Amino acid sequence: MIIKNALVFTLNRGFVKEDVFIKDNVFTSKINYMKETALPQDNLENKPSNSSDVIDGEGCYLIPGLVDVHFHGCIGYDFSDGEQESLKKIGKYEVENGITSICPATMTLPVDKLEKICKNAYEYSKNNDKNLSRLCGIHLEGPFISKEKKGAQNPEYITNPDIKAVERLYEESCSLVKLITIAPELQGSIEFIKSLSDKIHISVGHTTSDYQTASKAFKLGADHVTHMYNAMPCLLHRESGVIGAAFDNPHVMTEIICDGIHIQDTVIRMTFSMFGKERIILVSDSMMATGMNDGEYELGGQKVFVKGKLATLKDGVIAGSATNLMDCMKKAVSMGISLEDSVRCASYNPAKSIGLDSIIGSIEKGKLADCVLLSISDLSIKKVILNGKIVD
Repeated sequence: MIIKNALVFTLNRGFVKEDVFIKDNVFTSKINYMKETALPQDNLENKPSNSSDVIDGEGCYLIPGLVDVHFHGCIGYDFSDGEQESLKKIGKYEVENGITSICPATMTLPVDKLEKICKNAYEYSKNNDKNLSRLCGIHLEGPFISKEKKGAQNPEYITNPDIKAVERLYEESCSLVKLITIAPELQGSIEFIKSLSDKIHISVGHTTSDYQTASKAFKLGADHVTHMYNAMPCLLHRESGVIGAAFDNPHVMTEIICDGIHIQDTVIRMTFSMFGKERIILVSDSMMATGMNDGEYELGGQKVFVKGKLATLKDGVIAGSATNLMDCMKKAVSMGISLEDSVRCASYNPAKSIGLDSIIGSIEKGKLADCVLLSISDLSIKKVILNGKIVD
């Protein structure tokens, strides 16, 4: 496959007009493409634009497939259902919206329920359906969190960090557990981070942690912040908390929910100025109401009421979002973040945050051929390509 005439996103040069070559489900170079297809140079240049293996991207941006490392569900289904049908419905919606790789998040639940979810995720991950997003990881959001900063998590199942339980979940998922959220002030957190940070990315979140506690967690190996600003102490001029600790530790990457509800526009712009485009991860934190009408839904066994893009519990606490990652990326652009930075933070950065940036997240030789054609005029999706195949 050749994609011609598009403005292609690159990590170091911004958008450039160049042809993109795909062979055997990966991006390749023009020279390798010609060698592997035994296609002479002149034939390649003169190939008809309506050929089945040539896509004309005139008037479009070509961006990497997006990667969401923190979301719960969409179109009436939740990752925590632990059912193949749910994951297939979720995967179809996500890929149709340009999110080609997913690392969905669990809720705070009993360990036996989490085991079932992990097994179900592994079974789904083995599928090769070009019309379903690739499941590349699992984000365990809880149960090792603060009751005071639980957000929409169920307090009934909150507990202190348990190394053996997570090792069991890691085995049940066949190493798919890539990310886990913990509150570092809880008893056992230090030992937990020391023991597991070499194989699972540890994220600080749903926490009452002060600057010193969060800094210690980051210095011991934690490298991620879960939906920064939400479910943690505010940034104050005499106590900067988790946010200040993350800023002072350059290896730490930070999630932000850019749906126009969780964080004020000005704070989004300030965060990009503080942390830079290299350290920010756009996430959706979407729940099952995403892609659905207003009404009553569920998250982690609790009722959620959705009106427009606002999802809340009965007491008014925000309960995830009703916006997918592609729309969050576009929202960032409307807030004044450049398209280049927004794309990077929704594709390459999340892939890097779970250790998969050598495989997905950018349009580079040897990486899986996941990409999206967006109209230059309004950023609407024109085509989605997953593993080098056009999604129906």
